[in-house]
Amino acid sequence: MAGKASMKISELFIIRNRIKPQAGRIIISEPLLHDGFFGRSVVLLTENNDNGSLGFILNKPTGLAINSFVSECSSEDFHVYVGGPVATNTLHFIHTLGNKIPRTRQIKDNLYWGGDFELVKRLINSDTIKPRDIRFFVGYSGWSPGQLDGELKRNSWLISEINTDQIMFPDDENLWKHSVMQTNERYKFWLNIPVNPNLN
Repeated sequence: MAGKASMKISELFIIRNRIKPQAGRIIISEPLLHDGFFGRSVVLLTENNDNGSLGFILNKPTGLAINSFVSECSSEDFHVYVGGPVATNTLHFIHTLGNKIPRTRQIKDNLYWGGDFELVKRLINSDTIKPRDIRFFVGYSGWSPGQLDGELKRNSWLISEINTDQIMFPDDENLWKHSVMQTNERYKFWLNIPVNPNLN
């Protein structure tokens, strides 16, 4: 009986992803993934192809604004997030400004990645764009070819859809929880697992 019970418990942690990873979708970390960057994280994928995968953690604020990273920007209204553990000395952005920002790349409906940063700085300083239009990240999350697929096979990530409003207006503290709640019922038990089970 104990063997059967333990088998059932282990099966609870098998993730059955029904959609593929692709740009514009999110990957949600499983609740027992204890990692300084990825624990209880929601990562927006901006690229997924034969060269690997790239994205930004949506729910890890640095507590700092753009003026702490870019001396030419004086605004304290544009908050910067931890995008991931790769190239943490680089700044990245996603936005809803479309082709108003040259050299941008569309990720999904009304969501774009990167572009002419010199223009972005001028638009911020002239108060032409608002925090609701753009999000900044320091560093990014990157996977070499096949690496993310390997992590998916090890049940580290749950793939889900997300709308642009949820991306641009995140509830940082509850985004992981809300993202899990919007997936299949079988994952709702994740919400009852403490952040640090060893403390229970």
